[in-house]
Amino acid sequence: MGAFEYSAVDSAGKTRKGVLEGDTPRQVRQQLREKGLMPLAVKPVAEERGRPTVRRLFGGRIQAGDLAVVTRQLATLVRSGIVFEEALGAVADQAEKPRLKSVLMAVRSRILEGYAVDQALAEFPRAFPELYRATLAAGEQAGYLDVVLERLADYTEARQQLQQKVFLALLYPVLLTLVAFTVIAALLVYVVPQVVEVFEHIGQSLPPLTRLLIATSDFLQHYGFMLLLGLLVLLVLSRLMLKREKIRLRVHRRLLRLPFVGRFNRTLDAARFARSFSILIASGVPILEGLKISSRVVSNLAVREALDRVRSKVREGASIHQSMQAEGCFPPLTIHLIASGEASSNLEQMLDRAAQTQERESETVIAAAMGLFEPLMIVVMGGIILTIVLAILLPIFELNQLVR
Repeated sequence: MGAFEYSAVDSAGKTRKGVLEGDTPRQVRQQLREKGLMPLAVKPVAEERGRPTVRRLFGGRIQAGDLAVVTRQLATLVRSGIVFEEALGAVADQAEKPRLKSVLMAVRSRILEGYAVDQALAEFPRAFPELYRATLAAGEQAGYLDVVLERLADYTEARQQLQQKVFLALLYPVLLTLVAFTVIAALLVYVVPQVVEVFEHIGQSLPPLTRLLIATSDFLQHYGFMLLLGLLVLLVLSRLMLKREKIRLRVHRRLLRLPFVGRFNRTLDAARFARSFSILIASGVPILEGLKISSRVVSNLAVREALDRVRSKVREGASIHQSMQAEGCFPPLTIHLIASGEASSNLEQMLDRAAQTQERESETVIAAAMGLFEPLMIVVMGGIILTIVLAILLPIFELNQLVR
């Protein structure tokens, strides 16, 4: 039995879309007719492969928040004794988003056809990351699927909360910067020309600051649109260039060398690595496989390459903490905790403690940065507006002196 997406028309003429299970599209059409619906299209749910389409680009993923909620619901149902495929059906029935419902029903149909859990999830790699699939596969083989689902639920919720904190922390400064530059541009393009027009018929030389202000205003009036267009083109070209792995690797290496950004990047990636590596080891995934999968969780390519080298050294017999220390791009506290875990054969708990420590440090760095950014932006904005006001007032002061 498979899952099929359908589009049908009800008796009122409204189009309805959803997912139904059936052996064939014909059987699904018959189910729709029995419900009083006129089927328009019925097709099997499957992950789109091959050439990119609009649906694949924008509709193939499951948001981190939705994945966290689904995982927690599955963990609760499996813990209560419900079979995994039945739990999938129950969660799919409660899902409000059509795409999420379709994916869950498709995974359930694959499991009913005899696929293993990780094989069924692998049909939707954009929805279920490799870490998610490998952890569930280990739990299914060991017979501890309920325990593994609980750990995955904790992991997905913690990761989603961390992503939310980072996003909300970056949202405010970005909006504040955009508003600040918009206000300054409006002053230079619309307000300043009307004010300085008074000085054109005076016949005296204007102060350098006023001439600079007039020149800037004229430039923005004549070339402001082209400047904005150029910035947009530069942004698009930068994004296209960063899709090349070699260029992105160079940029990521430079980011690690920056004083503040580099430390934050290392701390955030160390937290992601430690958290994912901990849950993989706790689920019974081998260390080498866990290193391989958890290295793909980090965002910085330079750190990812370092973890690949760590994995090669561990395969040759070296310890994890010594291999990480030799790379020089991991926080010392994380290395010390991993060394303690290896010495005490308690690597899972030490990794979890390292993840908690690095996550707290990341939150502290974000809070400190936001605490400094707001007054700094106010000072910069005040300085620019003060400069504009002085450039306007200086000629008036000089006129007053001439009159006296």
